[in-house]
Amino acid sequence: MLQYLYIQDFTIVHKLELAFEPGLTVLTGETGAGKSILIDALALVLGGRADSGAIRHGCRRAEITASFALQPKQDAARWLAQHELFADQECMLRRVIETDKPSKGFINGRPVPMQMLRDLGEFLVDIHGQHEHQSLLKRGSQRQILDDYAGLNESLTSLDAHYRELRSLETRLESLKRQSADRSARIELLRYQVQELRALDLKPDELPQLEEEHARLANGAELLEGAQTAVQTLYDDDEGSAAQVLTRTMNKLEALGQYDPKLGEITALLDEAVIQIDEAAARLHHYLDGLELDPNRLQWLDQRLASIHDLARKHEVRPEELPEVLTRLDTELGDIEDFDVNLAKLEEGIQKERAAYLKIAEDVSRKRKAAAKKLADDVSNQMQDLGMPGGRFEVNLTALPKDELSPHGLERIEFMVSANPGLPVKPLNKVASGGELSRISLALQVVTASLGRIPTLIFDEVDVGIGGRVAEIVGQQLRALAKSRQVLCITHLAQVAALGNQHLQTSKRHQDGAALVEVQALSDDKRVQEIARMIGGIKISHQTLAHAEDMLTRAAN
Repeated sequence: MLQYLYIQDFTIVHKLELAFEPGLTVLTGETGAGKSILIDALALVLGGRADSGAIRHGCRRAEITASFALQPKQDAARWLAQHELFADQECMLRRVIETDKPSKGFINGRPVPMQMLRDLGEFLVDIHGQHEHQSLLKRGSQRQILDDYAGLNESLTSLDAHYRELRSLETRLESLKRQSADRSARIELLRYQVQELRALDLKPDELPQLEEEHARLANGAELLEGAQTAVQTLYDDDEGSAAQVLTRTMNKLEALGQYDPKLGEITALLDEAVIQIDEAAARLHHYLDGLELDPNRLQWLDQRLASIHDLARKHEVRPEELPEVLTRLDTELGDIEDFDVNLAKLEEGIQKERAAYLKIAEDVSRKRKAAAKKLADDVSNQMQDLGMPGGRFEVNLTALPKDELSPHGLERIEFMVSANPGLPVKPLNKVASGGELSRISLALQVVTASLGRIPTLIFDEVDVGIGGRVAEIVGQQLRALAKSRQVLCITHLAQVAALGNQHLQTSKRHQDGAALVEVQALSDDKRVQEIARMIGGIKISHQTLAHAEDMLTRAAN
């Protein structure tokens, strides 16, 4: 759920910090007070398009930060974990827009491309209204809603696996048939390449060891000379070695220690240094004893590494990938050499996978058809209560062309709607106004509340063109939905606002000739005043205040 939103120098917002609570949050204010700015800012931090016009006049940059609390099993959490961006079950999104630079996006402090913000945003927030971030208008989301409603997740996972395996087998068969055209020449080439790679016999971890040994032998003379000089300087020079110098110095200080005991600490340090030098000299002697300068071995290493790099260039791969190349070419050779057998096996495998796919896909189609009718009836019934009497909702299942398969099944899914009686149903995005679309979204969300994948829902213009009993029903539906999801709603109606668990009010003030938007969370007393304003307008009477108190009391019970 959305926990925190920070906005700085965005449009007519100077600085704004908001904490959000679970349940239903309502946002109210006078017309033109900037209620939609919060949604615009949230859409931007979720990867929406932006330009320098979004920056407050007179400023060089705008910044928006949103914080979300997630559970490990949620889709957003899995996405973050998959991209190694999940930290402490929290998700922090940040967007910076500057006048003279491309905008920047961040997820949990790491810079990311805008597309990653958009991809993650699809799992975090769904905005219902006249905004870009509207999943309900996307066919993929419509299919997902129907499939969740029908309980098809396990079947579709299995269907996708069979589809992928079927495509893999078909690709392999096509490759085998293409290769059969010049089968003899291809077999001859593959045999030569496989023989060459087998003769090389490069082990998976061999290359680093060869390079290390080659570096040691190629620089053997320098290593020998350096180690001999070091051991001579440290220990073997009877007169001028470091060990001799330190020993003489230590003996002199020991003699002087009878006059000043403080020199004893220095003598002890020198004694430790002598011990360390002795140990280093012993190790150098051991190193020199084991150092071998073998010209024949070096020549063999030169030839071995040259052969490895030559074959890597020939196959256009990194040297360490040659064992994988051998496996791939050996498999291809086996396929071509046993063409008839493999052709039969692949064709048999394709038939089995297609049969398995079609069995699951046909079962999915039957369940989708049944679920589509029930979902359409349930949403249509909700529409009657939400100010669209006579409105109809349908789920259109269109079969794919013959022999066309998809990882999602054998049909395309599209939501159709008629918001007014007597009119034919049309695709959702072609017939619904902003308010109608929000209420249809609300109807869908209420029907599928227990199945929802997106934790935060925002409804804008959900109450446009309604009032009275319908407005109260809308508010009750929003509040019911907020028991399982976090819901934010911009509203102009007191009946809806009174049902909020949290109430935010926007207002506009002027400073230095410029308009600025402010948002505050209302206390109980201020809520009464705001509800009364929404009921009675400019002049608020005692009766209006009493009505507002009654609405809030009834909403709390």
